[in-house]
Amino acid sequence: MLRFLCCCCFSSGENSNETQPLLQPRPSEVSGSARQTRPAHSDAWTVKRIGRLVMRRVCVPELDQRFSDMAETFNEQQQRYEAMVKHIRNLQRSCDCTNNDSLALAECVGKIRKEHESKCRVSLKMKGYDFSLSVVEGESLGKSLPSRLQLAQHEVKDISENARATISKGTTLQELIGWLLRSQDQMADQVKGAAETYQEQGRLNENLEENMREVKRAKELSQGYRQQAGEVLTEAAQIAGAHV
Repeated sequence: MLRFLCCCCFSSGENSNETQPLLQPRPSEVSGSARQTRPAHSDAWTVKRIGRLVMRRVCVPELDQRFSDMAETFNEQQQRYEAMVKHIRNLQRSCDCTNNDSLALAECVGKIRKEHESKCRVSLKMKGYDFSLSVVEGESLGKSLPSRLQLAQHEVKDISENARATISKGTTLQELIGWLLRSQDQMADQVKGAAETYQEQGRLNENLEENMREVKRAKELSQGYRQQAGEVLTEAAQIAGAHV
């Protein structure tokens, strides 16, 4: 009886939530589609945030944990991707860049160099998968860097950290998703064995099927996040004259 009660209690509480999508769009993004193809670097803003991923319980502890781990990793990757985009936009805005419909950094770096060329030498440095805005001070620069230049350095640092984390989380996520996709038949048998009644079996099967639909959607979004973060790193390397 205790196990039956567990299976009826889902992560968000009431049974009415069973029919709600797990990736719910914010009002401003209702027109976006989670099933769109991965955008090119120049169409970066077409990647939409679909909301935090919350998985339904299937009352098989091992499987519930795997779904939970996958959802947590996806949410972390999405958070990192959004932070990367936010800092790129901040940098573009502070530099008055015209190409602010993409994730490009070249125009920003060029404007920063030109703005400060009379006082210091600014360049993008790459070390491994990290990049930073390097400043070689000139005699006329004074004791401290201009506030706009310091801000640009902080933004570039945050862009680098979040781009690297987006890729790293994506690698882990693809492994978790890969196992789930390969194990669908096995999971269906486990869920069937966990059900004590026919009605319960139907409910748990619906939860499993809904989880797998969300896994596939998360996979598509994750690949888009990872691809664009990789393009940011590649462009940074090209600006710095390095190779990723």
